[in-house]
Amino acid sequence: MKNILVPLAFTLIAAPAVAQDKMTVMLDWFINPDHGPIILAEEKGYFADAGLDVELISPADPNEPPRMVAAGRVDLAVSYQPELHLAQREGLDLRRVGTLIETPLTCLVVRAAGPVQEMADLKGRKVGFAVAGVQEMLLDAMLSNNGVAPSEVEQINIGWSISPALMSGQVDGVIGAFRNFELNQMAIEGHEGRCFYPEAEGVPAYDELIYVAHADDMNRDMIARFLSATERAAADIVNDPTGSGETFFASDAELRNELNTRAWQDTWPRFATRPAAVDHGRYDRFETFMLESGVVEATIPAADLVVDVTAKVGQ
Repeated sequence: MKNILVPLAFTLIAAPAVAQDKMTVMLDWFINPDHGPIILAEEKGYFADAGLDVELISPADPNEPPRMVAAGRVDLAVSYQPELHLAQREGLDLRRVGTLIETPLTCLVVRAAGPVQEMADLKGRKVGFAVAGVQEMLLDAMLSNNGVAPSEVEQINIGWSISPALMSGQVDGVIGAFRNFELNQMAIEGHEGRCFYPEAEGVPAYDELIYVAHADDMNRDMIARFLSATERAAADIVNDPTGSGETFFASDAELRNELNTRAWQDTWPRFATRPAAVDHGRYDRFETFMLESGVVEATIPAADLVVDVTAKVGQ
């Protein structure tokens, strides 16, 4: 109604509204502190400044996001670097176009007071996973690095029920738990957890959360503007993590709870401050790791896995 009261003279000289390009982004999970730069870019108007109208979609199935991009149903999806390497072998022609969280978050969590005090103690026990393929591959490598054959551990798909499955004793450990979430959730509920880190157990460091797009049908300019907006937001977070956290929590009342408050503190230092930047060596090293682990028969060069959408085509 306020627009009705604006003087006519002002409306005649006001600049025309900038057209907004519609963009659909599928998250890897429901909205949580992992998505801080995305939410802040929306809340602070950075997407609007970049000429974008961004729609965020949460998946019903954690395996869904890369398939939705490959099928042309969404423009961009939040996924995982290890999943990208496997997706290429499954015929999903995707490219990493940006990074959201540039350090591993995944870990293998066990009950601190439980029977598993070291990785070798998992022999003959049960481990749950949420995302088929990716987490099984990480678990197999971690077990082998500690002298345990993967066949000596029963692996169970527990879906979203990560912490509950562990705390209830359904499984002896869970792979795919995020060190910034599950450990906090367990602590809140009175269960101390212990985390075994993949990068300390034979797995090379990798980008935990990345943005993936269709190799041939991506809109490079639109994605570049998306990344520029989230880069602005990431800089705000680094410069003022407390104030940025308040902006994040104010975006939706349901986000403000003890778990997310704890998780924010454990998450914000890990956001990529240069989301478009590409480390080809990191992707080549992960390919070599998979080859040496017997997961694949040949490597895929990083140039066929990652794209810098900010660079001129042909660079």
